[in-house]
Amino acid sequence: MNLRVFCLVLVLQVDVERVQIRRRGVSKRRDLSNRVYVSEEVRDDAIARAEKFQADLGSDYPSFVKSMLQSHVSGGFWLGLPVHFCRSHLGKHDGVITLINEEGDEYETVYLARRTGLSGGWMGFAVAHNLAYGDTLVFELISPTAFKVYITRVESSGESSEI
Repeated sequence: MNLRVFCLVLVLQVDVERVQIRRRGVSKRRDLSNRVYVSEEVRDDAIARAEKFQADLGSDYPSFVKSMLQSHVSGGFWLGLPVHFCRSHLGKHDGVITLINEEGDEYETVYLARRTGLSGGWMGFAVAHNLAYGDTLVFELISPTAFKVYITRVESSGESSEI
């Protein structure tokens, strides 16, 4: 029994050390020079247009709207998804979720069920689509492991455009 407790403690120590090392490495490499800021009014406009687009989809597929923050599009490249949506529509296990843009291009991402978000692969999608702070995305779940993604752009000049 003491051996079991010792092994469990050893495993926990290794996991904690791994997390601490990863955090140190990420913060040193974080490039924040490409951050863009827009007014709340401009950002709210993009959200309103995306919500209208979502309502006009007329689809039976579940969907949600997500406004991009700096952590979604630069530096950390982590995209947290709405917890209630994940619990209702996505699996309870980690897996691969495909993001499909309006042209039909596919991007595989890693879905972390316990953290209810997209990790690996999300950066590739964000960079490929030149996502910026304030852009608002509509995610439409078209299969258990695929989202159709619609992008509503925001521009710092106050004018916005949809792709």
